[in-house]
Amino acid sequence: MTEINLRGLDKNELLQLQKDVAKELKEYDERSRKEARAKLEAEAAALGFTLEELTGKKPIKKANPPKYAHPENPTMTWSGRGRQPAWIKEHLEAGKSLDDLQIRK
Repeated sequence: MTEINLRGLDKNELLQLQKDVAKELKEYDERSRKEARAKLEAEAAALGFTLEELTGKKPIKKANPPKYAHPENPTMTWSGRGRQPAWIKEHLEAGKSLDDLQIRK
């Protein structure tokens, strides 16, 4: 393993190193988890089952993708399901259409 002289780094360099290490650890865990799942699914398939049949768990459902976005702040979105956000209500109360906020692909 490469040795790094941490005492020779300033605070900003140490903070960046910390972020880089945390990101790499997260990606490493994700890769390891995917590899393990693939191995387990292959073993279950070889025995004539799905992994979900053996564990009794259903696959995790994905969240509904957003259908509407705030006109001034596109990071504020709504899937069109559940309770309407305040910005949607304000838009509709102003007499505007929900179609105006629809995300176009």
